[in-house]
Amino acid sequence: MFYTLTTNPAIDINMSTKSVKPDIVNRTSNATYSANGKGLNVSFVLKHFGVNSTILGFFGGFSGTFIVNEAKKSCKVLPVWVDDTTRLNFFVNDGKDEYKFVNEGSFVTEDNQKELLKIIEDAEDMEYLSISGSLPKGINPDYYEDILKICRKKQTKVILDISSVKLNELLQYNPYMIKPNDEEIQKIFGIIIRDEEDIKDVLDLLYEKGAQNILLTLGSKGSYFYNGRNIYFANTKPVKLVSSACAGDSALAAFLSVWNKDPDNIEEALKLSAAAGANVAESSGIGDLKNVELYKEQIKVRKVR
Repeated sequence: MFYTLTTNPAIDINMSTKSVKPDIVNRTSNATYSANGKGLNVSFVLKHFGVNSTILGFFGGFSGTFIVNEAKKSCKVLPVWVDDTTRLNFFVNDGKDEYKFVNEGSFVTEDNQKELLKIIEDAEDMEYLSISGSLPKGINPDYYEDILKICRKKQTKVILDISSVKLNELLQYNPYMIKPNDEEIQKIFGIIIRDEEDIKDVLDLLYEKGAQNILLTLGSKGSYFYNGRNIYFANTKPVKLVSSACAGDSALAAFLSVWNKDPDNIEEALKLSAAAGANVAESSGIGDLKNVELYKEQIKVRKVR
């Protein structure tokens, strides 16, 4: 069974406007309210592709209740309730650019953190745990190690999609997969990716440090996958951007929905991943994913090495 963990969930509000100007009332339209958070997105898209999962996370207040109730419509949820209010994020598109207003999140106490660790420890069917997103107030990055130590003892396969500099240290726990992007590679490892030779070097480095598999995403420039034996590249489907908020999470979930069943079917996994990411990027929130199969036909996968 897949489990996903979102330590800092949110209600994402996507909206459109004709312009964004200071000191006036900026009218918006087409507002959508989505139960969100990177791990939740992974669960929602896994469900779309026929894979069940259980959602873990910290939730509080009216917004936390909304997210949990929405998530329960398609997934099992094991919430840890906090006294603070779960955050709301705002994404505004003026037809040309996207403006992102992301809040810091609710405060999570040590008791809340211990409660989640106990849930993870007691979950007998936890074969995979996908950990995504940022940490809220109150949680030290060392908390990741507490989780990974439990998972190593349980032999749970951990997937990490985090932008914390702690990722460098977490590679010693041999995560089953990591999903960095080029900006995170520079921020965490101090490496600027300029060309495919740099990408090969980065993938080799991450594998040597302990990552068993790496899905490296480069936005509109495509994605790479490395399993310690071969490197593959997939292009992208150009789309008109509406919101990038859920695209990376959806791409990860689409990849996992194929790859966890058949680890050798990398080409199909990468095609579905790229198609899902593109379809979500042209939608408010995750959207309906109705163009994925069409877009998948336009994705080409190349064996790099």
